[in-house]
Amino acid sequence: MIYTVTFNPSLDYVIALDALETGRINRTKKEHVYPGGKGINVSVVLANLGYDSIALGFEAGFTGKMLREMLDQSGCRTDFIHLNEGMTRINVKINAGKETEINGQGPEIPEEAVEELYRKLDRLQKGDYLVLAGSIPRSLPSDMYERILGRLEGRGVHCIVDATKELLFNVLRYHPFLIKPNQYELGDMFGKTLETREEIIAHAKLLQDMGARHVLVSMAGDGAILVAEDGTVIQEKASEGDVKNSVGAGDSMVAGFLAGYLGTGSLEKAFRLGQAAGSATAFAYWLAERESIKALLDGPADSYGL
Repeated sequence: MIYTVTFNPSLDYVIALDALETGRINRTKKEHVYPGGKGINVSVVLANLGYDSIALGFEAGFTGKMLREMLDQSGCRTDFIHLNEGMTRINVKINAGKETEINGQGPEIPEEAVEELYRKLDRLQKGDYLVLAGSIPRSLPSDMYERILGRLEGRGVHCIVDATKELLFNVLRYHPFLIKPNQYELGDMFGKTLETREEIIAHAKLLQDMGARHVLVSMAGDGAILVAEDGTVIQEKASEGDVKNSVGAGDSMVAGFLAGYLGTGSLEKAFRLGQAAGSATAFAYWLAERESIKALLDGPADSYGL
């Protein structure tokens, strides 16, 4: 089974305007509400590809109830911990020529809720996959990722981590199955700007020296690079298309990689399905659907486990 964790999920209120004028009344051209959060994005795209997962995390208030209902409608299984105070945050994403985001804070997460999450994670079994993605809310310990991977160490759970800098550095000693920085995050980890593919590959291998098994580096319009555990490097340029939305593309890549790997056992197929899923989301107004992902694949979909 695949599990995803989203500590601070959201409802994303996405609006489009011709222009945003501060201090005045602005009227939208389009508006949508979507479930949000990096782990949730992974679960939604997995569901679109026909793979089951369980989304873990915390929810509160009427917005939390709506979040659960929307995920149910998307075919996602959830096992959220309900918080009695506060409400699941609302993030406002404004597209008015430029993308502007206003993100809510989310509810305070008490210690007893954290312990309940630990108990749920303690049920994971050998061969399960766990996706940890995104930032850690201020009400949680800053070493939550380390605590979780430490609890699961030696139990045969395959952990995928999509996080930045110290959050990522600090889990490498637990040998995560896959980590997915983008090229800017990878450079930031080493205090450098990585401009060439050779530099990106070299620094991905440094993360492997520190403990990561497979390193998947997303590069937006320049494609992606996978540095596999055995030293194999797989590269691909980005698919061609009209980019409409950058939110969730990296999460979609993680979902596609997982689906491809579980469906075929091939890292190359996993990489190419991940690349197609990430691109398809970038070309959509929300997360990619199955058919749009299949359209970007090189070869029949059943060869990718779909």
